[in-house]
Amino acid sequence: MSQTVDRALSILPLLAQGPADLGQVAERLDVHKSTALRLLRTLHEHGLVYRQQDNRYRLGARLFALAQEAVENLDVREIAHPHLVKLNEQCGHTVHLAVHEENEVLYIDKVESRYPVRMYSRIGKPVAITVAAVAKLLLADLPEAERRALAERLDFPLYTPRSIPNAAAFLRELATVREQGWATDLGGHEESINCIGAPIRGTDGRVVAAMSVSAPNVVVTAEELLTLLPLLRRTADVISREYSGTTHSKEART
Repeated sequence: MSQTVDRALSILPLLAQGPADLGQVAERLDVHKSTALRLLRTLHEHGLVYRQQDNRYRLGARLFALAQEAVENLDVREIAHPHLVKLNEQCGHTVHLAVHEENEVLYIDKVESRYPVRMYSRIGKPVAITVAAVAKLLLADLPEAERRALAERLDFPLYTPRSIPNAAAFLRELATVREQGWATDLGGHEESINCIGAPIRGTDGRVVAAMSVSAPNVVVTAEELLTLLPLLRRTADVISREYSGTTHSKEART
């Protein structure tokens, strides 16, 4: 039974490369044509493959519907949370998870620092969108036209002397973040708080969430916090792989 299931599932990546006829499927599986036909008929009955008029087979619409349904039901917070906890245990600092929803970037998870100095951020609360590392990551992933339109709509409050002052500077920062694949907020929202962030990506490579490590200057300097960037990015990469259902991916650059 397991061999039959394995053979049937092996047909799907073959057809993902394009339509194939019965002989090609049988050759790829190294089975007789009658066996390949039996497998194809079963997959066809479930809508996972479709037989074209030229007698070649392609992936069926049911497969795409199932994939879309699976993506819609993914809970990035549920997948990410144990990894956030582990990262917090490793570094001791506050860890956040954020998403972009309806023109706001919201914290959807938080693991508190082990140190007595705590941050005032709360789950469900919008972040300072023009300065927060998680916001930069999520907005940098938008298409260029959307990034420019958004930058023109935003206000740029000067929380500190290090806050991003205007749309032009914001777009330059997003371009840098998009290129390097990580972001920082080094005293841009609160002078005493520094933050580094990394993206979590879905199956299409788009950023679905962003995570960060934050700490006050009295605990670690900005330079010391930046040494945690490789660990943060590896954690984000692990979450991305689990979220997208891939068994391997290119490791984050360090």
